[in-house]
Order: sequence, then structure tokens, then C-alpha cells
Amino acid sequence: MASDEWTRWLLTRRDGGNAALRAEHATALEVFREEVLDRASLSPADTVLDVGAGTGLIAFGALERLGPDGHVIFSDVSDAGLEECRRRAADDPRCTFVHASAEDLSAVPDASVDVVTTRSVLIYCERKADAFHEFFRVLRPGGRLSIFEPINRFLLEHRPDSLFGLRDPEVADLLAKVVAVYRDGAKRGENPMTDFDERDLLRWAAEAGFDGVEVDYRAQLDVPAEPIGDWTALRNASPNPLAPTYGEAMETALTEEERERLDTRMTQLGQSGTPTRRTLATAYLRALHP
Repeated sequence: MASDEWTRWLLTRRDGGNAALRAEHATALEVFREEVLDRASLSPADTVLDVGAGTGLIAFGALERLGPDGHVIFSDVSDAGLEECRRRAADDPRCTFVHASAEDLSAVPDASVDVVTTRSVLIYCERKADAFHEFFRVLRPGGRLSIFEPINRFLLEHRPDSLFGLRDPEVADLLAKVVAVYRDGAKRGENPMTDFDERDLLRWAAEAGFDGVEVDYRAQLDVPAEPIGDWTALRNASPNPLAPTYGEAMETALTEEERERLDTRMTQLGQSGTPTRRTLATAYLRALHP
């Protein structure tokens, strides 16, 4: 099956096809996966619905924790992503695959699963409250919800002009132009990636009927982070499935002369090991179906 923008990003555009960047992302993703699954409190015979399964990060992690009577439903809007999961599942009878969005899980019966998980899914949903109502509907009494979301509004509010947290006067003007390509499409209230924060997650869960709602929120502002590294590789990467790569943003925002100047300086910064600064916020939410 032909790929789509979601699966292409997961498989190649997230890391530009670069092995070092892929390994770096994998380390971070493993942390997210384990945190989500720890909060889900899985039992060996549970049925788990992973909403927005992508290429199976959470779902396959759940399978490793379940016993022979456990079951995982891989749900996603991407047929190509589901096909990739089917391939990786290798006919494991504990797996089922459902084409569905988070806001409409009608293919999943009422009160039919023990656990619902998601990771970075609601940032793409226009109707987030509807998604929480669907999570509640499909869970059995006593079922658990465990999700992770980046709180992108935090970056937009605190560092709207930041690219990799760099503060380099030589190319500050060029970085600002590139950042504007991303920022203009992510203004607060105009984009599902930035139209919510951790308080909204808590409210939506409570309004859907969940009990025992807990949100673990963490924010980092200008924390020293890893160097840029291989700029050629990073240039071909994209921050999310709906965004251009950094190279594509440069093509949009800069003249040929400006692109050459930025490429030269970014390569120098990468080779010298100049650190970046991390500004981000994340939230884990867990809740119970009474």
C-alpha cells in the first residue's frame, strides 16, 4: 500500500532518513512509551486499544507486557500505518487493526476494552472533547485511560521565535524568517497543535465522565540540550507530519544567498558542538472509568 504523510513522517521525514537522528528519537520515544504503559497498569489478559497507533510504538510495547490471552487493537486514520503494523505484527493472533480517528471510534463497540492509550494524537484532533467521550464509551467499567501529549502552546507563548533554541547573532535574522514559516501556521487558537494545554486535558477527561483524573505536567524553558550535530541530516527532517522539513522551510523563506549563509553557519555550529536550548512542555494523563 502506498504511504501517506503520516506514515512517511514516522518512517523517514521525522529523522530525514538519518540513522543517528533516528536513534536519538528512539531513545526519547522509549521513555514516552514506558511512561504511558506504566500509567495504564496493564494486566496480562487486558484488551488494549491504542488510538493513533502510527507504526506501533505503544501497541507493540503493550503486547510485550500482555500474556497469551491479552489483545491489542491498533487504531489509526492511516491505512499505510496500519499496514506497517500488520507487517510488524507477523500474524500475532493477539492483534486487531481498525481504521478510525480518535473522534470517531464507532468501529469499536461500547465497553469492550480495558485500556485506552494514545501518544501525541490529540494535537492533530479538531474535536478533542469528542475524542475523550469516545475513549470513555469504549472502556469497560474499571477501565483505564493513559495518554501523552506535548503542550505546544507553551513554546508558542514563551519562545515563539526560537529554532532549536539557538541564539546566534550571525544568523538570527535568517533563523527568524525560517521560524516564521512554522509559527504562522501554529498561532494560538488557530491550530489543533496549539489550541489546548494541560488544564484542558484534565477538564475534557472530567467532562467525559472519568474519575481519578491525574495530569503529570512538565515544562522546560531554555534548558541546555544536545548540539545540532549533522546539519545536512537535520535539514531534511520535519518537526511533525504536517510541517515542511527545515530545508523546505528555508526554500520558502530565504533567498539562495541567505540559504547558503545559513547552511554554512549551521554546519559550523554543528561541527563545533554548539549546544542548543530546549523549551517544551509535556503532559501525561491517566484516568479511570467508574
